[in-house]
Amino acid sequence: QVQLVESGGGLVQAGGSLRLSCAASGRTSSTRGIGWFRQRPGKEREFVAGISWISGSTFYADSVKIRFTISRDNAKNTVYLQMNSLKPEDTAVYYCGHSSRALYSAGYYRSDKEGYDFWGQGTQVTVSS
Repeated sequence: QVQLVESGGGLVQAGGSLRLSCAASGRTSSTRGIGWFRQRPGKEREFVAGISWISGSTFYADSVKIRFTISRDNAKNTVYLQMNSLKPEDTAVYYCGHSSRALYSAGYYRSDKEGYDFWGQGTQVTVSS
């Protein structure tokens, strides 16, 4: 079992920045990757960014590439999502997901919800125009 807790969400004006954190605990020896997803009301959860726990390689959705940066601190079992140049369409509940798949670093299942076995409770990000 792995527990994930997101923090850092809030209200920000368009063009502003936020940094989200995802702290993992429990059986973290199984961690191969951490991904950020977001979900708008009535919509399916969609991939935002992912990072390999072993290599540190990153992968982003086209909609956030350049603006967002995902990073990790293995010693602290924590993943961050730095969000810059925020837009109103970035408004959503942001979730971090844990992946135990051995091939995560090779690029498999990074952007697919099926590649993640545990999820945090989510943190609300609201961007005003």
